[in-house]
Amino acid sequence: MESRLLSERSSVFHHADPYAVSDYVNRHVGQHCIGLSRTTHPQASLYHRTFAELDLCRISYGGSVRVTSPALESIYHLQVLLNGNCLWRGPQREHHLVPGELLLINPDDPVDLTYSQDCEKFILKVPTRLLESICDEQRWGRPSEGVRFLRNHYRLEELEGFVNLLAMVCHEAEVGDSLARVQGHYSQIVASKLLTLMSTNVRRESLASPGASLERILDYIERNLKLELPAEALAEQACMSVRSLYGLFDRQLGTTPKQYVRQRKLERVQACLSDPSCSVRSVTELAMDYGFMHLGRFAESYRQRFGELPSETLRGRG
Repeated sequence: MESRLLSERSSVFHHADPYAVSDYVNRHVGQHCIGLSRTTHPQASLYHRTFAELDLCRISYGGSVRVTSPALESIYHLQVLLNGNCLWRGPQREHHLVPGELLLINPDDPVDLTYSQDCEKFILKVPTRLLESICDEQRWGRPSEGVRFLRNHYRLEELEGFVNLLAMVCHEAEVGDSLARVQGHYSQIVASKLLTLMSTNVRRESLASPGASLERILDYIERNLKLELPAEALAEQACMSVRSLYGLFDRQLGTTPKQYVRQRKLERVQACLSDPSCSVRSVTELAMDYGFMHLGRFAESYRQRFGELPSETLRGRG
């Protein structure tokens, strides 16, 4: 497997000082510190390629090393263990990785890893903005705190086809005339695979079932009818563009978001005016609670919708 994840054509260091390799990694892959035994003189190797928004790196330090780093902030680090073994330490737990296992580190997770003398790993660096752009493009629900991977280690056989994809990306990165557009497409595919193969906090919904997105929007409207609900706010809740929101309402409901919200507000007011158990001190107060500030327009809209004035509905309640 290791021969497929960057070849000699990507070699930057071979049998080099580990601290020189570490300094290069700090500049190009991610900030970290290494700790090596002072009684040994290991020789490190490094292969590296930048590929669109991704960084590809294969590294071995040639000796037992502990790697620590604060939170990586704006990048995800995916590491595939190729040889040797690795101990990952996390909050109140730890895990021993063996060849063929994958470790994924979220941007806000500190790093504490100890590698064996014969350890070699492949690192994929993915910027947060790439995963966020995939979520937005697919109209998936992206939490405000950002995309987070809920499980941090996998056996590669659990991730069907993923290592083959990484091998294709590495091969494309080493092709001298690789087009920037092609690299961009590959990067998006890698990000999409990460989000679909691994457990995350992202709410994924199929584009083939638009009713799922509509249901979420309508539920949000029902729970917030007393608020201002402009199309921009609804689009943000649905993780889609305003234009897509209008298209969804037109296809599914035959109306616009603004018209739908206004209709539901009127229906909520009418239901309250008709219900003896609903406390109503005045039509004016109830109308203003639901955002109808121009009472004349409100009364006329209400009459057109229900065939009577709101005051008449209130007088006729049982």
